[in-house]
Amino acid sequence: MGQVRGTCDERFRDVRDALAESLAKDDVGASVAVFVHGEPVADLWGGYADAGRTVPWEEDTITNVWSTTKTMLALCALVLADRGELDLDAPLVAYWPEFRAADVRVRHVLSHTAGLPVWDTPITLDDLCDAPKVTALLAAQTPRWPPGDVGCYHAVTQGFLLGEVVRRITGRTIGAFFAAEVAGPLGADFRIGLPDDEHHRVAPSLAPPGGLTPPPPTELFDVAPNPDLVPEDTNTPAWRRAEIPSGAGYGNARSVAAVQSVLSAGGTARGVRLLSRAGCERALTEQYHGLDHALGVRMRYGMGYGISGRTCFWGGMGGSLVFNDLDAGLTVAYVMNRMVDAVVGDGRGMTIVTAAYGGLG
Repeated sequence: MGQVRGTCDERFRDVRDALAESLAKDDVGASVAVFVHGEPVADLWGGYADAGRTVPWEEDTITNVWSTTKTMLALCALVLADRGELDLDAPLVAYWPEFRAADVRVRHVLSHTAGLPVWDTPITLDDLCDAPKVTALLAAQTPRWPPGDVGCYHAVTQGFLLGEVVRRITGRTIGAFFAAEVAGPLGADFRIGLPDDEHHRVAPSLAPPGGLTPPPPTELFDVAPNPDLVPEDTNTPAWRRAEIPSGAGYGNARSVAAVQSVLSAGGTARGVRLLSRAGCERALTEQYHGLDHALGVRMRYGMGYGISGRTCFWGGMGGSLVFNDLDAGLTVAYVMNRMVDAVVGDGRGMTIVTAAYGGLG
């Protein structure tokens, strides 16, 4: 088994063993964290930060978590809604007057039903680093379907749509709002937009052999990715420093769980209150249940999360995952650098989640 470092309550030794097994088999480097009622009970890491397995994954190693970043955006929206500054049922145009599609509501963006899953205009990776340009394009675009009717994963567009709403309300980019109002108070080492002086801590994303295979088209959605991103894109300084809110968040399992445990702990974690209990419950409010026409699988979407029963969760392309159980007070996060060729269905993170449940007794 791979060597694991960090701390772990002995009740959660199965989590430590699961990480060790994954490091010995599937992972190059990875971190795992388990929080119960807002407090850490497992904070573990191991393996290597580089493909050559020469640089150890350290306690402060961070990496790009891809779409696990979306859970941070969702939490920002829930915080603003709890403060009365954001109405989740309001049309985007109420905050963003230039937005043309008057029937697209905030909850549609959070649940991937806004009908704007990709840009109609071809864009490049450089364009993603130009938020005013890509948000203006979205503001002028006509939804493909009536908002609320069709679930179709907004892999990149969701972050720019929600980020612009946050900017219009607060006067701050979503990365700046998250840093000041969420990560900062919680002491969480997670950033959307990574300063240059932090790049030395990053474990580069490692693509699976042969690259990533997109899901097959469905009867409603057969559009090439726009832009067509590959794992190597995230290893550039431009990507790291840009606020690409749907998928350019940087952290490790400890920081992901430290933030998301606010939900499973009822709004207060480690003495910091960000949400009311009712504000946490909003995450579980079902907005869509059916086939996601981008992912090709059936999904239940709440407010910014996939939901199942009293749990809410989301993961990133290649394998990262965060999972919240609001009844058990449990948050589990798994963050790694070696990606696998599975848009959905990578079992590594859920193996950790299953092991964490064992620790609850």
